[in-house]
Amino acid sequence: MQADVLTTDVVTIDGRPGTLTAWQGKVLLIVNVASKCGLTPQYEQLEALQKQYEDQGFAVLGFPCNQFLEQEPGSEEEIQTFCRTTYGVTFPMFSKIEVNGEQRHPLYQKLVALAPVAKAPQNSGFYERMASKGRAPKQPGDILWNFEKFLVDRQGKVVGRFSPDMLPDAPELVAAIERALEQ
Repeated sequence: MQADVLTTDVVTIDGRPGTLTAWQGKVLLIVNVASKCGLTPQYEQLEALQKQYEDQGFAVLGFPCNQFLEQEPGSEEEIQTFCRTTYGVTFPMFSKIEVNGEQRHPLYQKLVALAPVAKAPQNSGFYERMASKGRAPKQPGDILWNFEKFLVDRQGKVVGRFSPDMLPDAPELVAAIERALEQ
């Protein structure tokens, strides 16, 4: 199932159907994103990672999702405009999807099955804060919130899952990216 991640059908934010095989041989950071979230400034750090490592075969792939307090309500065009004008996003973006529940996108079905637990920063308390507000995941393996990250190596193997509050420039995440790039 590992390599199947790359063969999953996806649609780009501008409506072009395809798969992730165009990124075969690259290290990928797959992120569910939202424009109206307290974590939205992570776009800036994600773009910085894209620029820093793209020449080494790395790409961030953004998948907008409106499942968490409806924090991604816009159309694909509005999302794309917001990301480009507010954060200078150049990394590939895809159509809005669901990452949890019965309508979970097949890509996220695979990602969650292959990496059921997200690594969180030490003593972050993010999960506990979300749970105290009634926003804990409903099922084991569910995505906790916007900006959860999956790291996929050059062979299409999921090698890491990072919680929403693991910032893109966190040493632990950067080290995992660099290890994957060295493979």
